[in-house]
Order: sequence, then C-alpha cells, then structure tokens
Amino acid sequence: MAANLKELVQRYKDDPESVFNTWFVDNETRMKAFRSIRRGVKDVVDAIKEGSFPNDFKGSPLEFVLTCITEQKQVFEGAAHPFYWKPKLRIPDIYENDGHKAAFGGFLENCLSCNSADRLIREILTLDERRIKGLGPAVANILYFLHPTHMPPFNTAMLNGFNIVFEDKKKLGSWPAYLEMRETLMRVNVELQLSKDLGAISGLMFDVGMGKIALSGNFQTALDLDRTKLEKALKKRHEEVRREREEEQSHLEMQFRLTHMGIDLGYDVWVAANDRTRSFNGVSLQSLTLSSLPPLDLAPEVLRTISLIDVIWVSRETAQIECAFEIEKSTSIYSGMLRLIDLAASLGERTYDFFLVAPDNREKEIVAQLKRPSFSHHSTVAFRYLLFSDIVCNCDAITRFGDDWRVLLKVAREK
Repeated sequence: MAANLKELVQRYKDDPESVFNTWFVDNETRMKAFRSIRRGVKDVVDAIKEGSFPNDFKGSPLEFVLTCITEQKQVFEGAAHPFYWKPKLRIPDIYENDGHKAAFGGFLENCLSCNSADRLIREILTLDERRIKGLGPAVANILYFLHPTHMPPFNTAMLNGFNIVFEDKKKLGSWPAYLEMRETLMRVNVELQLSKDLGAISGLMFDVGMGKIALSGNFQTALDLDRTKLEKALKKRHEEVRREREEEQSHLEMQFRLTHMGIDLGYDVWVAANDRTRSFNGVSLQSLTLSSLPPLDLAPEVLRTISLIDVIWVSRETAQIECAFEIEKSTSIYSGMLRLIDLAASLGERTYDFFLVAPDNREKEIVAQLKRPSFSHHSTVAFRYLLFSDIVCNCDAITRFGDDWRVLLKVAREK
C-alpha cells in the first residue's frame, strides 16, 4: 500500500490542475484566509455571548466565516450549506435553541484557545455528546482554519476519496467517523511527508473522491461517477483554474499600477510579502519595492497579517506609512478590511484613509460591507474604495497633477 500511496501522491503533485497546485501551494487566497477566519470565529463567540446572534444563518457572523471558507474555490465550495437554516427540519439546531447556541459558542471559544490536538478532540467529543441536530463534522472545516496541523477539513468528496484509498466505509455525518479518518490521515501523512498542514493530504482525498485522480496498482477505482459526470467535473476544474489565472493576472496588474503610482508621487512602496517575486510584462515587483516594512512594534502574527497587505505607500522622508490598499479581485472584502484595520491600529491615534480596490462588478458588495456598523464608524480607518476602472482611467492624471496620496480622494468613492 505504501508504494501505491507514494505513486498516487507523486501524480497528485505533478498534476498542474490538482488541488495541491491550484489551492494548497503558494495560494494567496488560502494564506490570507486563516487570520480572517480566526477573527470571524471570535465575532461568532462574542455575538452568542452578547445575545446578538440571529435566528438565521443569513446576516450572522457565522455567515462571514463560511464566506471566507467557501472562497477557497473547489475544495470548500459547499462548506456553507450545512449551516443554512432549514425550517422544516429545524436544523442545524443552533439558531432557536439557546442551550445549543451557547454550547456551540463555548465549543468555538475553547477551540480558539486550544494548543494541542488532545484538547481539540476533547472539545469535539463534548460537543458530540450534546447531540445537536444538524451540527456534524462540517464544523471541521472551521477547525481546519484554526488548527491546520491538527484538524483536516471534511466534506463529501474528501470522505469518498478516503473510503476509496483506504477501502473503508466511513459515514458522512458522524463525528466519531471523522476522528477515525483523522487518525489515519495523521499517521499516513507522517509517512508520506507531504506537509504538516493537513490541507495537502485532504486535497489528495478530494481529488480522488472527485475522480480527478484515478487509483492504480492494488487500488481499485471505486468511483460511482459515470464518464459524463467525471468529464463535467474535470471541465469545471479546468475552467476554475483558467479563471483563477486571469484573476491573478488582473490582481498583479493593479499592484503594478499602484506601485508605479506611489513611486511617481514620491513614495517608497511595499507589496505583499507573498507577491514580491512576481513579474508583470517582464518587470518584477521586487525590483521596484521595499525589501522590508518600516519597524512596527507588533505581535508576530499581526506583523505577518500586515505584511500580506497588497500595497503600502511609505514616506521617503519619515519612513512612516501613509497609505495602504487591499485589492479584492475575488477574495473576501471583509478579510481585506480587517487587515487594514490591523495596520491602522498599529500606527497611532490618527484616522487613516485606506482604500479597497476591486473590479467594477463588486461595487455593491463593497458598499454593503462599508455600511456594516463595525466598519462605518471605525475610529482608526476611514474606508474608501477605488474600482479598477477608476485606476485605469485616472492613473496618468493622478501622477501628473497630484502631490501626495490625497489626490486619490478626488477619484475614490465612499459608501
């Protein structure tokens, strides 16, 4: 079995359209999601404690958490569905039952502070003992983003892949089955040395379960997908990869435009740490931008988050951060705003004008976020937004007639 697993892993890593290459490795959206989801889970806990958590999934802080997760494209596409309120079935039973709601909040709060797999498993078993209808292992998708080295994500395709690879019959809605699956994946993952992050091996199970990677040797393909369904799934993956590459290119173009704009206005420029080595039209961002951020007295995890902000303009005279931009081509606008709030909170007492940059077709989404009370009256940031067309049409005029970042206020939009 070990030899066949290694051969399967190699094909998984060699396939340019596998989950490993399109989602797990060097994926900006995935890396940015972790802190946003952690912050969102804290909002869920606080809302439950304060009694402000609504009686429906829609509009709840839990919806924002699952939105960040479902943005992980093909791997978590249906992750929000188990949390939708289903009136006829009265599930999941965390919206109307106050005791179950409190138990769910306590579970999330305890998982946020857990620092070991044993403690997480105890929390899962305690939650399972409550027998809360409709609240099964789909919650593991949240746990994965809180503790990616301890808890694998969980969905139908991953379970199907696991059952095929290990010739098992695990059940979908069972926490004990999830924990048994986790034990096997943890053991095999150590042998394969794929990654400490369990997203890698879970992605392998997903690809097998979707029929993307067929088994060979001692493994017998046990997929129930007919050829038409499989071809449809592969075509969908191919289209997703093509679209993601187009989005990455569009995102990169905006980074370059904002970088050149900042330089022309007399600033030094920082770009996101995970984008520095990228090139556009033969020019690398690294050759144009700062090699490090100005010193900030912050916790390491906050510094890591700030280092992922797409573009930051820094005064050449004072080395102070003057302006920042988050480009949200397809990722969560909510998570980008949180990163800008983290940055503003670290810089002092003044209110900063920071900018969201997004395609024209996301304007309504931006306005909806800006109207949220937690963002519309924030003491450290005055949010404005620029559409891609604003930058393309006005880039030359901004650098020709502007003296500093304030020239952006002439073209930027508010809620």
